[in-house]
Amino acid sequence: MDEPRFDWALVRSFLAVLDAGSLTGAARTVGAQQPTLSRHVAELEAQLGAPLFERTGRGVTPTALALAIAGPARTMADGAGALAQALAGQRAIDTGTVRVTTSDVAAAWLLPRLLAEFQQSEPGIEIELVASNALSNLLRREADIAVRMVRPAQGSLVAKKLGEIAIVAAAHADYLARAGTPRRPEDLLRHRLIGFDRDDDIVRGFRATGYAVAREAFALRTDDQVAYGRLVAEGAGIGFVTEYQIPQWPGVRPILPMLKIPPLPCWLAVHREIRGRPVVRRVYDFLARAIPAFLADSRPKQAPMTRATSARAE
Repeated sequence: MDEPRFDWALVRSFLAVLDAGSLTGAARTVGAQQPTLSRHVAELEAQLGAPLFERTGRGVTPTALALAIAGPARTMADGAGALAQALAGQRAIDTGTVRVTTSDVAAAWLLPRLLAEFQQSEPGIEIELVASNALSNLLRREADIAVRMVRPAQGSLVAKKLGEIAIVAAAHADYLARAGTPRRPEDLLRHRLIGFDRDDDIVRGFRATGYAVAREAFALRTDDQVAYGRLVAEGAGIGFVTEYQIPQWPGVRPILPMLKIPPLPCWLAVHREIRGRPVVRRVYDFLARAIPAFLADSRPKQAPMTRATSARAE
């Protein structure tokens, strides 16, 4: 004999009427219409093949069948409540807002593709991307997670090194076709160089390798990192950019592979007090996996050596 299958809405209405002792009282308790409860009880009685209540002038009186199924019905109600709590808990894990801060360059060229991928797999988590070079965002709770090119020193932050970001000299093919391709580092001084304005990082980098240059050696200067990259991408001259930017700029190619520029460390940081929040942890764990993979995929692929290239190498 097939076991009867009950609609939970019918069982819930039955319990409401049983506890209230009347259809009117049950309707007030659960916020439903009295005809709806009456219809639910009638449907359940039809499925069971026997009455559950005897109608009296003051309300309803449960039958022996009603009293017999009351216990299992309450167990069913407890299970429905537990299910609702589990679903609510899962929604709390799957939904929420996470603020991620990083440098202007990484906000423009490193994270967008990764965050687009994350949103496809986690549509319930909203991401706020904060482009800022300030290091104090996490301490002031202006952001939840930071991707930085310097190790956070504050003890209240938990930081993980994801790898190193290569810095390379690069130029667009159109510029190289007009001005020629430098073969040695000293050739750079005969080219149109793109540098920083007030920031002296590039000048100090040249001096560290033995080339004492002044800011006037750079024909184009800007401290805006995004504008700097666009100048390189548009063929304005030779600049010094992160390796992962180059595949995103058609026509731009790295030059002077023998030029050893110190790489930038890439750190992922989160405030110790919030790293256990489920949505923050999901974004943190995703970036911890995705950023190293992205950096590895952005490295120039070495072409396989053919017989002809082998002969030239010899």
